[in-house]
Amino acid sequence: MSTKSLLVILAAAAVLFAACGKKEEKPKPVVTPAQPSVAAPAGVTTGAVGLGKAIGADRRVSAATESFAKGDTFYVSIETSGAGTATLKAKWTYHKGGQVVPVKEDTQTIAPTGPATSEFHISKPDGWPTGDYQVELFLNDKPIGARKFAVQ
Repeated sequence: MSTKSLLVILAAAAVLFAACGKKEEKPKPVVTPAQPSVAAPAGVTTGAVGLGKAIGADRRVSAATESFAKGDTFYVSIETSGAGTATLKAKWTYHKGGQVVPVKEDTQTIAPTGPATSEFHISKPDGWPTGDYQVELFLNDKPIGARKFAVQ
């Protein structure tokens, strides 16, 4: 066997050994943008929830309470973090004599790019009936909490 042939065989063997020990690279995931009519899974998470009689310019509850007067406006604020598009919902209900009466349901689409605060509120110019109330909160139709309160 000639020296050239021996070198070619050794080079081919070296390539084969190197290929056997090489790990295959995983294919990189392909990222496609969400369709405009379909909300992408939100990277939005919720934080503190406030309930009270007033909110500040930052949309956070500034007069926290669980006891309201007949003429008060009810405010609830929800702090969020993360980025993406999400839907917040507040369901307000009145509880009396074992019955639950829907008062109002509000929905907001949010698109934060970091920490943010959203708020919901309801009022009744002629005054609220005394009794127990509750506001249930949802993020993308998943419950995130509820707050009970009373009108005295």
